[in-house]
Parts: sequence; C-alpha cells; structure tokens
Amino acid sequence: MNQLSIILPAKNEAEGLQRTLPALRQHYPHAEIIVVDDGSTDATAAIAREHGVKVLSSPYSMGNGASIKRGAREATGEILVFMDADGQHHPAHIQALLDKLAEGYDMVVGARDSSGQANVHRGLANRFYNWLASHMTGFEVKDLTSGFRAVRAGRFREFLHLLPNGFSYPTTSTMAFFRSAYPVAYVPIPVAKRVGNGSHIRPIKDGIRFLLIIFKIATLYSPLKLFAPVAVAFFLVGLGYYGYTFATMHRFTNMSTLLFSASVIIFLIGLVSEQITGLTYLATRSRD
Repeated sequence: MNQLSIILPAKNEAEGLQRTLPALRQHYPHAEIIVVDDGSTDATAAIAREHGVKVLSSPYSMGNGASIKRGAREATGEILVFMDADGQHHPAHIQALLDKLAEGYDMVVGARDSSGQANVHRGLANRFYNWLASHMTGFEVKDLTSGFRAVRAGRFREFLHLLPNGFSYPTTSTMAFFRSAYPVAYVPIPVAKRVGNGSHIRPIKDGIRFLLIIFKIATLYSPLKLFAPVAVAFFLVGLGYYGYTFATMHRFTNMSTLLFSASVIIFLIGLVSEQITGLTYLATRSRD
C-alpha cells in the first residue's frame, strides 16, 4: 500500500496540469497521483495519462465533491492529499501539511490569506464562514472552504456519504471532523494565480449555494445552536408585540399567538434535528 495518495479533481484543467503534474512527480516520485477528470471537454485526461498518473474519467460533469469522493474511494494511500489542478497550490507546500499531520492530527488544511481569495466578495464571504464555524465549534477555523488539505484516509472515508457533489465538500468534511472530535489543524500557505480557464464558480447560482453553506455549518455540527437563538428571537418579538397590544388595545392578538407558536415549533425542530445529527454520526462511527 502506498503511504501517500495525491488527488486532483480536474475539469478542463489541461493547462494547469501541464505545470502541476511534473512538479508533483519531482517532489513525490513514489506517491500515488490520481487525476479525476470531471467530464472535461479539453485534453485534461490525455495530458494526465501522458504524465503517467492514474486517471478517473466521468462521461459528464458530476461536480467537484463527486470527484473528491471518487478519488478517495480509489486511492490506496493511508494519507490523502487533495489539491487543485489549476496551479494555485504548489506541491512544495504539501510537506508542511504532512509534517503537521504527523503531530497527531487527522486533518490539516492549507489556510489562504486574503491575497489567496478569488475576489473581495469571496474573501468577505469566506471570512464570515470562518467566523461562524469558529463560533459553532469553539475552535479557531482559519479557512473553512480551502480545498488544499491532507487527511487520514480511514477517517475521511467515514464521511463520504455526507459529502455533497458540489463545491462545499471542504465545509462538510471540516465540520464532520470537528463534530466527531477528530483533531484538525491549519497551516498558512501562499496561493498562486490560477492558470487556464477561469473559475468554475458561477456568481449568482453558486452565491445562493454558498449561502446555504451557512445553514449546513450549523446543521452538521449542532442544529440547536442555530434553531434555539431563532426560537428565542421569535419569542421575544411575540412578547414585545403582546406588551404593545396589551398596553394600547388591552388585547392578546393573533399575531402574538403566531409568534409564540413559531418560537415553540422552531425550538422543537432544532431539538429533533439535534437528535438526528447525533444518530447520523453514531451510525458513521459504527461503520468504522
């Protein structure tokens, strides 16, 4: 069995692979390198084969997360490294992740600084995600959405069924590790400008999708931490509205009833979600 498997999800990344694969071979000649071709229409698969790496090709695009799952299933290494194929991540920085992993961590993530963000809006969004994840977990999350990470294969495969096929696999896997008390660390890394085609992120569609990440962060870790404050807010608004209507009309209105009822329902939904989340992770650990 190989000790190290390096997995690169790639969609129309022929130009980036021309630069990334030779550098990978130079730094890690004995590692298993897997390029997961996500339905590319260019020479991505052909160039990967020319460099003698393992290629997994999809007949159509299934998504970045789907490529990660396919690569993780096929990899034979005890340690998995995930990195972009577009030249943003340099193979020389893999060693920093592996060194940190050797200290006893189960996942090490390459944390980008502000210069490594695609644009100002993405940078602000990621900063908010990091803050929210830190608040939910009680640990400092320096880069929730970075796709450059090293993990222990056995631990990572426990959560393959939770990972989405789209772009939010880093968020899901990170929160799953925190939820299961698997230690996670962050290592600062520089990020180069991508080569080849532009980003596959679509501002409007993926902006809405990334907004849903906020709710996924909470529901993956502890749903009650999301639902309880919302329930309290509804209760306080209902109480305030009742105080106003009682003082002005001496009445208990239907709106106050609706707000109080909503607060109870939201809290109960959060309570049930908390139990479902606990059972989900219990089932995951039972398969280990």
